[in-house]
Amino acid sequence: MKKNTHSLPEVNYSDDGKIRHLHLGTEWIQGSMYLTEPNALVHEYIQRMMAWLLFVPPDSVKDRQALQLGLGAGALTKFCHKELRMKTSVIELNPQVLAACKGWFKFPAENPRLQVVLNDAAQEILNPKWWGTVDALQVDLYDHEAAAPVLDSLPFYNHCRRLLTPEGSMTVNLFGRASSFARSVEKMSAAFGKDAIWAFKPTREGNTVVLAQHTPSRPKRDVLMTRADRIEFEWGLPASKWVRVFKPMLS
Repeated sequence: MKKNTHSLPEVNYSDDGKIRHLHLGTEWIQGSMYLTEPNALVHEYIQRMMAWLLFVPPDSVKDRQALQLGLGAGALTKFCHKELRMKTSVIELNPQVLAACKGWFKFPAENPRLQVVLNDAAQEILNPKWWGTVDALQVDLYDHEAAAPVLDSLPFYNHCRRLLTPEGSMTVNLFGRASSFARSVEKMSAAFGKDAIWAFKPTREGNTVVLAQHTPSRPKRDVLMTRADRIEFEWGLPASKWVRVFKPMLS
């Protein structure tokens, strides 16, 4: 695939045994898929992007709305749409990434429950049609060098909070040589409130997933564990481990 007039990076893929990886013209992995389980979540940090499930009743999930900023290999979008049966939308800047997902990563066709918006996420989330509609906002925005999040400012996080329903949460993947966990969390805290921020310990690969709640809450551990057991049973995610390595930043 060739670069377009906006100098967006070239999109390609590589196969490593049973796993296919998406690349944006570099060796950095932008997303992955099991060839025999195209809807499963390969990476630990991607699984942790689903930690918002701990904060809502499991029976309510199918009636909620998910929004991803950044398509990657389509893993989160496919999981929310196919496995959780949610109304799901995704905003992606690069049309080549969408073409790659459809051609190489088993991405489903758009339908009444699945919408793809080709636009700059920073601009699209200013559209009032999204405000107050999103229960699960998942932010994983990296350029081809994967050095730091593309959008990581206080105004951006303010706009993200405005997208959420009262029970909604934002999960963000923080990773990269030029990124700063402390600075990013400070901006999220300013937008959401310090008592709304939860964080995982970093994965072995160095990804740290942070969750911000629209409305801060402190579910008791037994509630979290009961929900974790249900999440593991229903959707096969390692949610009981999440409870052990996932804590509020201000406790």
